[in-house]
Amino acid sequence: MLTDNTELFEGEHIENLGGGVNLVVSKQHTFGTDALILASFASPKRNDVACDLGSGCGIIPFVWLRDGVCKSITAVEIQENACNQMNRSLKMNGTDKIAVINEDLKKLEMLSSGAFDLVTMNPPYKICNGGIKNDDECATIARHETACNIGDIAKCAARLLRFGGRFCICHRPERVFDAMIAMRESGIEPKKLRFVSKRGDTQPWLVLIDGRRGGKNGLKVEKPLIVENTDGTLSDEMLGITEKYRENLK
Repeated sequence: MLTDNTELFEGEHIENLGGGVNLVVSKQHTFGTDALILASFASPKRNDVACDLGSGCGIIPFVWLRDGVCKSITAVEIQENACNQMNRSLKMNGTDKIAVINEDLKKLEMLSSGAFDLVTMNPPYKICNGGIKNDDECATIARHETACNIGDIAKCAARLLRFGGRFCICHRPERVFDAMIAMRESGIEPKKLRFVSKRGDTQPWLVLIDGRRGGKNGLKVEKPLIVENTDGTLSDEMLGITEKYRENLK
């Protein structure tokens, strides 16, 4: 049950995700289309034990909470203020289905090996020395591989997953081989690849990868996800992905 006495700090507000689930977001820890698409792409089952690495404000776990999937969800985040936001969101929604862990994903000894059916991450897209770094430390950690790189992420996911468990990430198309090589070297075989484009006539800006721990060779490339129609309206698929959230923006 939602409570109306959630403490908010300067620059924070409550975002209604639909389905009676609300989320504390801030300028430093918010969410975008990438996370909504990844949450949908991962397609967790109702009884999955799931872990979301680098959770930020907790958008992926709370979307899953809204959708009634997963038996339990562990949200791992290195930044203390983001974890504070998630814990207040948990209290506001009156749920214990999500456990928040404030830790570096390279130091997750408290989580048992092979304990999860599904691991996800919306990772930093830029290599440590790539691009213009934001002066804001929170943004830098979120966008650049300063706290972890794709190899660290894949190794962590491989340890957490049971044999046959799935690891789902999104990344920039120019990093697709970096991501798939890191997954394979960690014992996670890429099984499904899907590009995301703004429109049917534009180059992809995002790639989705689904890998399986201990999986056999064989990659399926799915048809692209198109975000907008030629007239700028959302495509039918994106309407479906964002439907519950959009209903609360009217």
